[in-house]
Parts: sequence; C-alpha cells; structure tokens
Amino acid sequence: MAIRNIVTEDKDSEFLAKKCRPVEKFDRRLGELLDDMGETLHEANGVGLAAIQVGVLRRIVVIDIGDGVKELVNPVVVERSGEQESLEGCLSVPGKWAITKRPSHVKVRAQDRNGKPFEYEGDDLLATVSCHEIDHLDGILFLEHVVRMLSEEELEKMSSHSEEQ
Repeated sequence: MAIRNIVTEDKDSEFLAKKCRPVEKFDRRLGELLDDMGETLHEANGVGLAAIQVGVLRRIVVIDIGDGVKELVNPVVVERSGEQESLEGCLSVPGKWAITKRPSHVKVRAQDRNGKPFEYEGDDLLATVSCHEIDHLDGILFLEHVVRMLSEEELEKMSSHSEEQ
C-alpha cells in the first residue's frame, strides 16, 4: 500500500473537472488502488476520496465516516430525498469550507472490488459524503453546491477549536 498525492484545485482544476470512466476490469490493480486510496484517505484525515483526486480517471470512491472504509466502484445515486445544509470541505480544495445544500437521504448502487453489486442507504453525513464523492466522478466540486462560504474569521475559530481538543 502507498500514500498517493492528492490533486488540488489550485494546481489542476482542469483535471478535476474531467468525467471519470467506468471500471471494467476487477483485478489486482483495482484492489491495490482501493487499498492506496483508503490509506491516503486516513493519512489526510478525510471522510471521502474519489479516484480522480489521486490522478486516476475511473469511477471509484472510498468513504469512511468512522465506521470503516466503504469501497464503491461505479457508484450511482439511485434515490435522493429531503434536504440539509451542512459544513463541507474537500481534500482537493484545501483551506476552503462552506455551508452546502445536499439531500438528507440517499440510496447508492455500486460494485465492490470483485465486481459484486450492492446497495446502501445513508442519511445526514453519509448522504453528504456520498453525493460529494460521486460528484467528483463527474467533474463537479462541492463549490457548486455552496449556500455560503465560511469567512476567514470563522475558519480561524474552527481551527483554534479543533486544536483545543
């Protein structure tokens, strides 16, 4: 396993705007990429990471909101309902945080690392992270869902609060 470099919007916004291609080969290389993405996600203290963020134009996402890594290959949001506003940031958009508007409930269909189809439903944070990461696969950044960007003062307050904990 290896930590991969995360592509950032300030250095390569054109790349992050590309649409990812479906995964067709479920092989050892896919497994290695998923392992690397999980390790990279944890190293960066994130909750979600799409393959495009590590320079791979494939429809692959890893999510970990504290209950273990969820690996999604060729994920699609098949149902969305409700609405929520929540705090959102992105490993590819360092230093920027915003209040965004997303569905409060989603149903996602995907495949696992072996190609086996599965579905899951998620609310609140899992719904937000699922939508955020699947958006990446279509070249969409969270900035397109912003209700309000956080000010420098709010960011400093957030930063000093997290250092106290």
